[in-house]
Amino acid sequence: MGYVRCSTDKQDLAAQRTALESLGVTPERIYTDHGLSGTNRARPGLDNALAAVRAGDTLVVPKLDRLARSVPDARAIADELLRRGVRLQLGSSIHDPYDPIGRLFFNILATFAEFEADLIRMRTREGMAMARAKGRLRGKQPKLSDRQQKELRRMHDSGDYSISDLAELFSVSRPTVYRTLQRQLG
Repeated sequence: MGYVRCSTDKQDLAAQRTALESLGVTPERIYTDHGLSGTNRARPGLDNALAAVRAGDTLVVPKLDRLARSVPDARAIADELLRRGVRLQLGSSIHDPYDPIGRLFFNILATFAEFEADLIRMRTREGMAMARAKGRLRGKQPKLSDRQQKELRRMHDSGDYSISDLAELFSVSRPTVYRTLQRQLG
């Protein structure tokens, strides 16, 4: 069994799939998660891979950071596999949980994966703060123009139109109508 993951829909799994195939994993036995972060434990592809492996099997991942982005999560997955009698292979290396050096190496890799995820989050926050300070990141823009918002308010205040009528007339959802009305009050 093999498992591959990428965090965004724009990324491609081809290189990871090729790496697993070169390690002897057949394409139909590769489980995938596309567009899901390794910090999110709720990943259908990983859940399916873990459900499919049996005692004596080996779960192959190209790199540990594809499996988990935190030390506790990586440890929990590795411990679950060990308890079930399933070997974990990281690239071309089989993780040996009974070897002190193997455990150390695993924990170091997990720590680096977590560190890398933390750096990504930090850089993202810094980039968003800089963009916000320069006025380039203003949040989600209203669906209706200022003129449309004023007209929606006028029509609502007339009492002739329900929220559903306004949503249909302006081709927006009912929550959008409520938000627009709330914005017009403030």
